[in-house]
Amino acid sequence: MIRYPVGWERILNVVSIALMLVTFGCTSRRAPTGPALKPLVLAWQDEFDGPAGQPPDTITKWRYDVGVGPGNDGWGNNQLEYDTNRPENVSLDGNGHLTIVARREDYLGRAYTSARINTRGRFEQTRGRFEARMKLPSGQGLWPAFWLLGADFGTVGWPTCGEIDIMEYRGQEPRIAHGALHGPGYSGGSALTGQFELPQGAFDTGFHIFAVEWSADRITWFVDGIAYKSATPGDLPTGKNWVFNHPFFVILNVAVGGNYVGGPGPGTTFPQTMTVDYVRVYAAGP
Repeated sequence: MIRYPVGWERILNVVSIALMLVTFGCTSRRAPTGPALKPLVLAWQDEFDGPAGQPPDTITKWRYDVGVGPGNDGWGNNQLEYDTNRPENVSLDGNGHLTIVARREDYLGRAYTSARINTRGRFEQTRGRFEARMKLPSGQGLWPAFWLLGADFGTVGWPTCGEIDIMEYRGQEPRIAHGALHGPGYSGGSALTGQFELPQGAFDTGFHIFAVEWSADRITWFVDGIAYKSATPGDLPTGKNWVFNHPFFVILNVAVGGNYVGGPGPGTTFPQTMTVDYVRVYAAGP
């Protein structure tokens, strides 16, 4: 993130947010037909400012998912990494970014380490705009993701709680980002999905903005302000329920291996880093 003299940074932040709100309004009008969101107001953010090596804010914003999942099954996806809370795997870089770093190393019975953080119990919201500016890793078997999970996950389980994948990505396809919607009767291989392919370049060579706009009866996915997928209750299989009417929390992680991407190949190098410039959440205004 660019640094400015004291005072100017605050002014530029205000101008930036104002311009983004205007942009969001424009992109909403370009999105697939449906009722527009009300004007958006910033509800939560993390700009990841702080010294290099400092952990993310786990007092007010984030918490760690440590381990391999309750069933010792790679979070239900046969992922190969052990997710830690070590700064070697998740920390600020001193330049206004969060880094989540996947490493090849023997650690507690696994051959790889990485990290997974979430806002459960710290911040949860129903509807609005969720966005992050990120640069992604690349290589066979890498699976970075920015996603939302229903806050009632602990009581109703998955997929009844609902899941909104704002961005997930196969490291072996560095020009393609995916979005998905999971719920009861439309999860896993039956999820509602869409994909966005960069016309040039790749997601590991620069920063891109990934977002969803979520209203009462529509969720729309964006990359760099371009709407590429929309889902409504009418898109669900017959008789299935739209479960996106309650609070969700935010998750950032980099998986290694898993059902979605397969294992790392001989050409996959480590360490691999997902660099997050910011996460911002906007709520519908009055």
